[in-house]
Amino acid sequence: MFSTAEIGIDLGTANILIYSKNKGIVLNEPSVVAIDVNTKQVVAVGTEAKEMVGKTPRNIIPIRPLKDGVIADYDITAQMLKAFLKKVSKKQGLSMRKPNVVVCTPTGSTSVERRAIHNAITSYGAKTVHLIEEPVAAAIGADLPVDEPIANVIVDIGGGTAEIGIISLGGVVSSSSVRVGGDRMDDEIIQYIRKKYNILIGERTAENIKMEIGYAHPNHKGETMEIRGRDMVTGLPNTISISSKEVYESLRESLEQILQAIRVTLENCPPELSGDIVDHGIVITGGGSLLHGMKEWLAHELSVPVHLAPNPLESVAIGTGKALKMISKLEKAVK
Repeated sequence: MFSTAEIGIDLGTANILIYSKNKGIVLNEPSVVAIDVNTKQVVAVGTEAKEMVGKTPRNIIPIRPLKDGVIADYDITAQMLKAFLKKVSKKQGLSMRKPNVVVCTPTGSTSVERRAIHNAITSYGAKTVHLIEEPVAAAIGADLPVDEPIANVIVDIGGGTAEIGIISLGGVVSSSSVRVGGDRMDDEIIQYIRKKYNILIGERTAENIKMEIGYAHPNHKGETMEIRGRDMVTGLPNTISISSKEVYESLRESLEQILQAIRVTLENCPPELSGDIVDHGIVITGGGSLLHGMKEWLAHELSVPVHLAPNPLESVAIGTGKALKMISKLEKAVK
C-alpha cells in the first residue's frame, strides 16, 4: 500500500489496461459498458458487459464509449473508468486516492479530444494527469531505446486505430494515424459474409473468424471454418463454411490502408535516421499485429526487418506506466 498511486492507462477502443508502478498490469478488460436505458445506470463493465453483447433484453444495451481511439461518449467513459479504478482498488488493495496518472492519446487526436480524455480521468479525482502519444507509449512498452538518437519505428495496430511513429530522443520525429484497426476488420468480415452469403453474423463471430483464419499475407495455406448466423432471406439460423482466402479478401482494403500509412511515415523520416530503419527495422504491436502472417507480409512489402513486440497486447499500458519516470522529457515532446 502506498500513499499516492501511480498508474498508467491504455484507453483502448477494444480494451482498457491499467498499469500500476508496483504491480505491473492490474486490469485488462474490454472497453464495454452495459447501460439500463430506463434508469441510465451502469449495469456491468468490462468482460461481464462484453458477454452481454447481442444477448441483452431491450432495456439493457451494451455500449462501447470509445471509438477510433477517442472518446465518443464522455459521461459513459468517465463512469466506466471509475468502475474500473474501483475494481482495481478492491482487487489489488491499491490506494486509488488522488493517483498520478499517465494516459495515452492517439497521434491525430485534436485538442478537444485530448481535453475530453484529461477531464474523464480528472473527474475520478486524479492528482495529476499526463498525456503522452500512443506510439511513444508503445515504443517504451516494447523496450525500444526511445531516448537515444536513433530511429525507433513502432506500428501499433489497435482496435480503433493504427498508429505509426518514428521516435528519436524521446520525441516523435514522424508519425501518422489511420482509423483502421481490429474493429474495422471485424466489420469488413461481417459485410463480406452479408453480401456474399446473405448471412448476418455478430461482432463476436467476426472477431473469432479473424483470429482463427484471418491472414495478412495473400500466399498462405488455405483453411476453412464453419460459422453460424441468421439467413437474411428466411430469417432462420444457418451454418456455412468460409475459407481463409475469403477472409483475406475482406481484410485486404484495411491492410492496404495500414501499409500506406507506414509508407507515408517512412517517407517523411529525415535521411539521417533512414539508415537506422534499414538496420533495426520496425516493431509491430497491438492486437492487430497478431493477425496471421502480419510480420512476414509487412517485411515483404517494406523490404525492412519487422519484429513483434514482446507483449503486443500490453505494450501501450506498460509504456504509460514506465513513462511516469520519464515524464518531464515526454511532456516536451507531446506539446
